Amino acid sequence: MTTTRFAPSPTGYIHVGNLRTALFNFLIARKAGGTFILRLDDTDPERSKPEYADAIMEDLEWLGLTWDRVERQSERLDRYHAAANTLRDMGRFYEAFETPTELDLKRKKQLNMGKPPVYDRSALALTDDEKTALRTERGNGVWRFKLDHERIEWDDGILGDISIDAASVSDPVLIRADGQFLYTLASVCDDVDFGITHVVRGSDHVTNTATQIQIIKALDGIVPSFAHHSLLTGREGEALSKRLGTLSLRDLRAGGVEPMALLSLMARLGSSQPIELRASMDEIIAGFDLSTFGAAPTKFDENDLFPLTANVNAAKPYALVADDIRALGVPDDLAPRFWDVARENITTLADLEGWWALCRDGAEPLVADEDAEMVATAMTLLPPPPYDDTTWKTWTDAVKEATGRKGKGLFMPLRKAVTGMERGPDMSSLMPLLQKVRAKG
Repeated sequence: MTTTRFAPSPTGYIHVGNLRTALFNFLIARKAGGTFILRLDDTDPERSKPEYADAIMEDLEWLGLTWDRVERQSERLDRYHAAANTLRDMGRFYEAFETPTELDLKRKKQLNMGKPPVYDRSALALTDDEKTALRTERGNGVWRFKLDHERIEWDDGILGDISIDAASVSDPVLIRADGQFLYTLASVCDDVDFGITHVVRGSDHVTNTATQIQIIKALDGIVPSFAHHSLLTGREGEALSKRLGTLSLRDLRAGGVEPMALLSLMARLGSSQPIELRASMDEIIAGFDLSTFGAAPTKFDENDLFPLTANVNAAKPYALVADDIRALGVPDDLAPRFWDVARENITTLADLEGWWALCRDGAEPLVADEDAEMVATAMTLLPPPPYDDTTWKTWTDAVKEATGRKGKGLFMPLRKAVTGMERGPDMSSLMPLLQKVRAKG
């Protein structure tokens, strides 16, 4: 059975970069009728917070990315200890004691000599007495996995055939000096134990994947199918990483972005398929094809979300927005009509407030000097509210006869005088909603 996972660290809020990974893994599982696991990578006790774990779940639920079960790495530490012991017994795990400064000097020396800046494995030559002395002097060391120096190859679901020379990669640190298990070992154990069949993640993990494949094999696990999606950039191609904090899902949600707008964009962005608004998750699942995505950096512009959001809102039936409209104070007898008029003229639901303010309080008239006399005459011909479906035609016919104005020269100045805007709903439909019209005499 196809089994995928989304593995966020509960150290902050999910942003659009995280969402891309979550969505791809979710869609693969759902399209195959498989299992989607939410795995909280919470082995860092200082940075991992319950409130962030809760927020991750809330954001996924808002989007409809439902999971089949939740796993927490903090509850699996015994498993990671057992795996570490297995690797030690195999001679694939060794303790190293270099300080960050020493490692930096080694890297600089290697670069100056034209060699790849990889760990030189000098810790393997330490005697037991030397290790004891270093522990006394510096405390515990880090634990590194000893890579087999051979080519690591896999058929990547997006990037195609990948081949990495393990000799060009440092032996990865799997346990920190303070005893904390790092992502690489914990993730391997989880992927093996949970039967993960497909892993999709960012292209910045390609080297991690190479080392993880060797660790999986060392622990007699089955290697999943890996795919690495491109990283997002800003609309000008600039690195998005510095802005991801302002592109959290909860910020987008607070800005009025609709879930289906966000999902429709992210399920196609960076692929050869056109971005099209989908009406349901089922449509997104049916149309998802990982093989259509490319390796090139993918431009993301949050402004693209708003036309899609406008289309989502325009298609909503009144029942879905009744509570929002009621909260504005729109009378029940006007509410359905108000929605029919406003729905085509809003981007987010928050825009409804401005339209009701116009209907309730009137708008500051927008009158050009050359139209002032005509508008003043028109306002004397406009009766007080309430208005009906015939008011606009009756009024404009009267103004036409009184002033000689017609066509755009008649209708546009009157629209601007009543609404304070050059564009908007059909005036015949809007007039019955107006509780007040401000007049400039």
